[in-house]
Amino acid sequence: MTKAKEKEMKVEIISKETIKPSSPTPNHLKDYKLSLLDQIAPPSYETLLLFYSFNGDDDRQHDHHISVYKANKLSLQLKQSLSETLTRFYPLAGRVKDNITIDCSDHGAVYVEAQVNCLLQDLLKQPNGDSVIQLVPIQLAEESKPGLLLFVQSSFFTCGGVAIGVCISHKIADAATVVTFIRSWAGAAAGDHRRVYYPSYNASSLFPPRDVTATAMLFLNPPFNMAMKEKCFTKRFVFYGPKIAALEAALSAPSTRGEAVTALIWKCAVNASRSNSGVSKLSILSRSVDIRKITVPPLPDNSVGNLVGYYASQKDESDIQLQGLVRELRKGIQDFSKSYLQKLQREDALEAITESCKDAIAILISNDVDLYVCNSLCDVSLYDIDFGWGNPTWVTNISSNAANHKNLVGLIDSSTGDGSIEAWVTLSEADMALFERDPDLLCYAATFDYPSVLKSYL
Repeated sequence: MTKAKEKEMKVEIISKETIKPSSPTPNHLKDYKLSLLDQIAPPSYETLLLFYSFNGDDDRQHDHHISVYKANKLSLQLKQSLSETLTRFYPLAGRVKDNITIDCSDHGAVYVEAQVNCLLQDLLKQPNGDSVIQLVPIQLAEESKPGLLLFVQSSFFTCGGVAIGVCISHKIADAATVVTFIRSWAGAAAGDHRRVYYPSYNASSLFPPRDVTATAMLFLNPPFNMAMKEKCFTKRFVFYGPKIAALEAALSAPSTRGEAVTALIWKCAVNASRSNSGVSKLSILSRSVDIRKITVPPLPDNSVGNLVGYYASQKDESDIQLQGLVRELRKGIQDFSKSYLQKLQREDALEAITESCKDAIAILISNDVDLYVCNSLCDVSLYDIDFGWGNPTWVTNISSNAANHKNLVGLIDSSTGDGSIEAWVTLSEADMALFERDPDLLCYAATFDYPSVLKSYL
């Protein structure tokens, strides 16, 4: 697809409605208590976007009447199963009452349908951030009344393919919660009760809510949020399995796939920033970590909530070597698990969080700092999410903040199943111009590549 064709892609919203749970929520469940980690979650949305083709049809233009019939049939299936799923995930159909409680009175989730004026194949040949973000109801979520929690967009392509975009407020969900919800919804849509997940609502028992009024401003408008706001560019890079294996071998240090790719992206981004600014700064990279398996006791995988922590690794930009960056990443997660996570489970958890935030703010205020944020869905099984139409052709997790926040990195496994990783990288215009041409990056990453699942029939 040429750039001209990309710009011609139009997404038209054709309907909007509220989907309520198929069964009323019992009175004793009307007030859902947030956990401490939910209370301090940033005012943003977790997103996931899944693309489905049907028997390879996505490279052909369907007869209009056939496409409309198929879309209507899929629409009914999606809405009915979503209603059933909301009975189990009832807080998502509620409204935020205050910073402690969600009113679960079955207000419903926002569901929109859209038509896309191109073939699914045309988008997947050369996916870019501007096109992809139109298929996730981010703008609708940001423009809606405060307190709504779940937004879903089903977008139908002229070939009969469909994209399902889900946005859930970070007030109640992290990435793992979004995946659990979509998996359960898919199981209900397919009529496969073995894949219908029942969520666990136990986060507030391990992390009880507190009065966070005194420290709310630290979390709602921290300086790193303002420092990262800038017009930026988002591009997709693909790290194929064999290239990642070569990268890990070159590191000569123990690392996971995600750590190796993160370290390389961090290094190349720092080189671009240093070349443009002409000075060496302190560079900090913040990574998210799912805490379900490392709490004491561990939490079930289906636990709902903002059960994610962040740890920071830092390095002076005058000494940026891959091996050193990997060591810093490993040290960061070890320190988080041994120290910070234990503090979260104590009575003085809020004080520990506040002090940690103040320390971070002090570093950012007193130094010339480059801050990067990395979120990863690597090693999370996504390509078996079947709504009854088969496995997805492509799954992606472009950040809802990519339009106006720089220095963001999102990692996700590709569809190949061979350890390949896709990365959405958001940088300032000047930094991206150097980053995407960095020889070290291009040794291991491909740009503007086809999702591998398409290669068999393109």
